[in-house]
Amino acid sequence: MPQTGRLIIALSLISTCLPAADLAKQGDRWWSRIQVIADDKMEGRNTGSPGYLRAAQYVAGEFERAGLKPGGTSNYFQPVKFTVTQIVEKDSSLAVVKGGQVTPLVLGDDAALGVRAGLAPQFEGEAVFCGYCLVIPEYKIDDLAGLDLKGKVVVYISGGPPEVPSELRAHYSSGGERAAAFRRAGVVGSVTIANPKSMDIPWERSTLSRLSATMGLADSGDAQSQLIFSARINPASANKVLSASGHTFEELLALADAGKPVPHFPLNLTFRATETLATSQVESPNVVGIYPGSDPKLKDQYLVFSAHLDHLGIGGEINGDSIYNGAMDDGSGIASILEIAAMLKEQKIKLRRSVIFMAATAEEKGELGSRYFATHPTVPEKNIVADLNLDMFLPLFPLKYLEVQGVNESTLGTDIRESAKKAGVIIQSDKEPDRNLFIRSDQYSYVQQGVPALAFKFGYELGSPEEKIALAWRRDRYHAPSDDLNQPVDKAAAALFNRILMDTGIRVANAPDRPHWLENSFFKRFEKRS
Repeated sequence: MPQTGRLIIALSLISTCLPAADLAKQGDRWWSRIQVIADDKMEGRNTGSPGYLRAAQYVAGEFERAGLKPGGTSNYFQPVKFTVTQIVEKDSSLAVVKGGQVTPLVLGDDAALGVRAGLAPQFEGEAVFCGYCLVIPEYKIDDLAGLDLKGKVVVYISGGPPEVPSELRAHYSSGGERAAAFRRAGVVGSVTIANPKSMDIPWERSTLSRLSATMGLADSGDAQSQLIFSARINPASANKVLSASGHTFEELLALADAGKPVPHFPLNLTFRATETLATSQVESPNVVGIYPGSDPKLKDQYLVFSAHLDHLGIGGEINGDSIYNGAMDDGSGIASILEIAAMLKEQKIKLRRSVIFMAATAEEKGELGSRYFATHPTVPEKNIVADLNLDMFLPLFPLKYLEVQGVNESTLGTDIRESAKKAGVIIQSDKEPDRNLFIRSDQYSYVQQGVPALAFKFGYELGSPEEKIALAWRRDRYHAPSDDLNQPVDKAAAALFNRILMDTGIRVANAPDRPHWLENSFFKRFEKRS
């Protein structure tokens, strides 16, 4: 083996085994980056806002400091144009109509209307309850089969059959897959009722987001554009929708929570809606830097380290604060990719493949920035070999377990397991399939283009104190102003995570073969490359 190769492997082997003092120092530097990204001056980094643009300039400067080459279409930036849609709620309404009797649903308390370009200003449609509203051919599941749904509204509870693996269930729960199934069935509207057990945020807090603007890529059609009505219902108000059906929400929840089939039935009512929307345009950049590879044959292949730079901006006031700083979501991931880039430079590590560091815009709007980059990459699309996505990994306690979405789908699973093993960290697969995590961050944009990808969060044993800490954070701080700089974080654990991810990146970048989907992975069907 050449001396350079032995040096690279040696660096990889020691990178996760640092003394506690070094991890503490590196954790402090990681946190110092978050202190910039999540400062009130960034105003929550809403896509396209002045605060977001200030954060993007900071990231571009750090990319340059780390020696990364500009990887955008305009230096480090890849500008993306969006259509912005916002509800005028005072001129909007929602009601259920049963036997001529109109029962208003209070927007905010009972329900929230969907906000998206293409929705009908006036709508009335008959409703049918369709269980989970999932179509999963691999498991012979079709909640729409045998139902007359043409021109109707489907109502469904979130979640899915427990026998379906979490990544597969997440894929078929995605907006694009549901839209395709609804289009085939002639559905014109959809209404979601969340299972309270799988809600990340209590309704009383999540309903504040209904007034926030949504976005779509300006240069592409909306995958759900055939739906002209959508809404979500407060679980506490679900029986207002079910009252004429002969079923109760409690009955349906009991079946879902027991893993039993959820029935399909007519609701014997129509939804009546009036919705006024305002539209505008905005531009916001992805930030892209490249750590060049050194191998003559492999340097034109690219591993992507991704994280999203945007958050929710300024929104509904909670406990006197209206700035949604997004320190963990996803200041933590941005700080980590900056740390990994800096460590590669400081340790003068030569990699065979090149590495793209990508700070995505508009993740909170539906992973739009990463979707744009994955479909309009600034390098040849076929040369992107893998994505490691860092989004809100929650270093709230020591790193003993690392939960990895996608760990059983591609050869990347072996890479992360080997890197974690050297650090004494145990890899876990997804423990909460009803949250659909595999489709809820930027890694899914790459998966849809056939690129193997992983996503990460600190794991724990069920029933442990760590689980209680994680669940309390999600309940109290996720998508709230309290995800700010005044929260307890294990900075040394974050530094260890960064080392494990850098070690994994080194393995992927230096392997003789590019990563590939496993033969039994559902996602292999998206593979476009040799």
